[in-house]
Amino acid sequence: MTDLLPRSTPEQQSIPATAIESFVAALGRIAHVHTVTVVRHGHVVGQATWAPYERDDQTAMYSVSKSFTSMAAGIAIGEGRFGLDDRVIDLLPAVTPDAPSDHLTQLRVRHLLTMTTGHTSEAELWDGDWARDTLAAELVHAPGTHWMYNTPATHLLSLIVQTRTGERLLDYLRPRLFEPLGFVDPTWLQSPTGVDAGGFGLSIRPEELAAFGQLLLQRGTWKGRQLVPAEWIDEATRRQVANDPGESDWNQGYGFQFWRCHHGAYRGDGAFGQYVVVMPEQDVVVAITGGLPDMQLPLDAVWAELLPALDSVPAAPAGGGAVVVPTTGIPAPEGEVRAGEVLLEFDDAPLRRLRIASGVLDVDGYELRCLPGQWSVSTFPADPAVGRLWYGDRVAVVGGWNGALFTADLRLLQDARTLRIQVDRDGHMRITQDVGFEGTELWEGDARQPVVAHQSVVSP
Repeated sequence: MTDLLPRSTPEQQSIPATAIESFVAALGRIAHVHTVTVVRHGHVVGQATWAPYERDDQTAMYSVSKSFTSMAAGIAIGEGRFGLDDRVIDLLPAVTPDAPSDHLTQLRVRHLLTMTTGHTSEAELWDGDWARDTLAAELVHAPGTHWMYNTPATHLLSLIVQTRTGERLLDYLRPRLFEPLGFVDPTWLQSPTGVDAGGFGLSIRPEELAAFGQLLLQRGTWKGRQLVPAEWIDEATRRQVANDPGESDWNQGYGFQFWRCHHGAYRGDGAFGQYVVVMPEQDVVVAITGGLPDMQLPLDAVWAELLPALDSVPAAPAGGGAVVVPTTGIPAPEGEVRAGEVLLEFDDAPLRRLRIASGVLDVDGYELRCLPGQWSVSTFPADPAVGRLWYGDRVAVVGGWNGALFTADLRLLQDARTLRIQVDRDGHMRITQDVGFEGTELWEGDARQPVVAHQSVVSP
């Protein structure tokens, strides 16, 4: 992919290269960061990628999508399509209940942006009409008086943009944001009624995420064009409301679909380790993708390793490029390859048919190269009909036998998650994941009729 931002050495931007290396080393100790990009004064000064992940792959942004939805709302408001204080029921009459409650009649666009709708629980976003279900849910509190993280509220913003502009969110942003920034074919998951999810579902590349952060830092200006009103960036990224009490970076206040951070910074973030951290006082952007359970850890690394090093050396003369920090990659488990085949069929499992052969794991007719000690990239798409739900279709696989147990790890290269499949000689299968909204245990059960034909060990 073409670089969207210029490169320079860290020293040219008053950062020692050793600080970039220490920061990357700190991220490498977190299981698992996938990519990081550090930008100072508009130049990429450092980046790292942990194999088998690749910087040219799109990856699911999860709730970083909300920050892009905020930009769409700001652009549309700037175009006069609707107003910040317009009532939601006036903008969405087709999905409003016939007898709206008093609280619902008070709900305004501002409350959707700040997640102060008055809900005390989120409507479920899966089947049906997400917007209609969200507006039908009880608003226990008066809008503007109670903060609760609320992905369905962002979906309402997406529908408002679509209703008022005649374009789905993705198409509306394409000429106004994505194309000017140089994004290549971003995708956005849609609801069953054909509305972009808004609060999640956007997939873009790490370089594109960093460019978005730089756009925010530049108050919406890109190559001489004002893509987003500067006043909207200011309002969206400042503290609009207090959120949950505490001292972490999740307790510093909330803007229009942005989190406030320590040190005067703000961020968009998404589940399991997707971040665009913007540090206006230091003129820095940090973009991170990952698959990790504790999302405070990368932010702690930014504050501990990177922040103190800024301006710790004088700016060096021009020349050279960004520090591309080599990493050891994510370890690939060891095991044995064995001749022969194991054929297994399962009822009501997300993986219905398994064939384990020499160097091959065949899952439901998709033949995946599978060797111990090395990642092999294959194609394996999701299939919601059987409960296989993930973003993208590129997967890195490693696996082998250890005694009577076969283990394969499937890293979903365009998602945050890694699946682990374990099968024993009796045909008992267990499927787990490292991170996920539904926990780590996905499925466990026995095959109908296992057929085992191990003959010999082929390679260690």
